[in-house]
Amino acid sequence: MQDIARGNRVLVTGLGVISPLGPDTDANLRSLLEGKDCVAPIEIFDVSRTRCKTAGQIPDVWLEKAFPPGRVSDRFHRGARMAALALREASKVANGAKPELMVVGTTVGGMSYGELFYRRLLATKSRKGFARLVGNYTPQKPIQDALELNRLRIPTQILTNACSSGSNAIGHGFELVRHGLRSCVVCGGYEPLCELVFVGFDSLQAATPEKIRPFDRNRTGLVLGEGAAFLILESERSANSRGAVALAEMVGYGVSTDTYHLTQPNPSGIGPKLAMQRALDSGGVAAGAIDYVNAHGTATIFNDATEGAAISELCGKVPVSSTKSMMGHALGAAGAIEAAFCVLALRDQFLPPNINFVQPDPAWKFEVVANQFRAARVNYALSNSIGFGGTNATLILKQT
Repeated sequence: MQDIARGNRVLVTGLGVISPLGPDTDANLRSLLEGKDCVAPIEIFDVSRTRCKTAGQIPDVWLEKAFPPGRVSDRFHRGARMAALALREASKVANGAKPELMVVGTTVGGMSYGELFYRRLLATKSRKGFARLVGNYTPQKPIQDALELNRLRIPTQILTNACSSGSNAIGHGFELVRHGLRSCVVCGGYEPLCELVFVGFDSLQAATPEKIRPFDRNRTGLVLGEGAAFLILESERSANSRGAVALAEMVGYGVSTDTYHLTQPNPSGIGPKLAMQRALDSGGVAAGAIDYVNAHGTATIFNDATEGAAISELCGKVPVSSTKSMMGHALGAAGAIEAAFCVLALRDQFLPPNINFVQPDPAWKFEVVANQFRAARVNYALSNSIGFGGTNATLILKQT
C-alpha cells in the first residue's frame, strides 16, 4: 500500500551535466574517478587586479561544437549553451520522458551581457546591438534559449536563492512529483562565470589565490566555477508505464534559513543541521543510514566550520567530500551538479574524492575522502547546499 504521508516514489530517469570536469556525464565521471584538478587561470576576463586568478572554466570549444553550424550566434549566451547541452543529455538519457514543467536555479543568469551593455554604453554613442544585450541579460532568457535549442515547449520556473538555488530547484521538482502535482519534471541549475560576481567574492576575501582545499585545517578560501546540470524526475507510475530505467531514487528534501548574517553562516551549525534533519525526516531515513555526504564545502573558514559541525553532530563518522575541490563553486548550479555527482556515486558505487587535502581538522568526526576516489557500498547519498543569508538546502538520494 502506498505511503500516504510521503506520497509517490520519485525516480531519476534522466541526467545531464556539463562542468569544468567535462562536457557530458561520462567525461565528468572519468574526472571524478581520476580526481582531476580542473581549476585553472582565468581566461574569459581580466584578473590582473584581483587576489584570486583562477576558476573552474568550461572551454568555449565544448559549447561551440555542440550545435549545428549557423545555429549558435552571439545571441545565445554561454549560460544558454551550457543549459542546452545538459538539457539535451538529460532528455536523451530519459528517452521518451515528457516533462510537464522545468524548474531551474541560478544566481548570475546572463549577467555578463549586462556588463557588456554597460561597457559599450560608456565607450560609444552608438546603441547598435544594445537591444540584444538587454534582451539576453535576464536569468530566464538563457533557459528560454536552451528550450528553443532543444525544441521543447514547457512552462518554466526560475529560482534564485543564492548558492542553494540548484538544490532548491530539484527539491521543488521532487515535491511536485511526490505529491502528485506533476508526473514528470526536469529540474536543475545553470551558472556561467561573470566578472562582477568574481570580483565581488575576491573583494570579500572569500576567494583564495591558492588551491581550494575544502575541510583542510589550513584552508584559505574558495574559487568559483561554472556549469549546468539537469535531472529528470518522474513518478514511479510514469516511469513504469514506458519501461524507463531509474538511475536513482530521490527520497528527501529539507530547507532552513538561519538568518544569522548576510554572508556568514551561524557558527553553531544550526542552519545546515536543520536542513539535513528535515531532509532525513522527509525521506524517513535515519542519519546513520547515510553512506556518503557530498558537502557544500567551499573551503572558506566559516562555511566549512559550520557545515563540519553540523555533519559531525548529525552523521558522525560518515565519508564526506566536496567535489568543489576539483571544479570550484558554481554558485546557483552547484547543488544541481553535486546532485548529479551523487547519482553517479549511487549508480557506480564509489565515493568522489576531495582533492588538495593535506591535514584534517580535529574538531570534526567525519572522514574526508582524501585525494582519490574510493569504491564503496553507497545506498543513501546526501547533498548539502549553503547560501548567503543563511539559506540551506539538503537533498537525499537512494540507490535503486
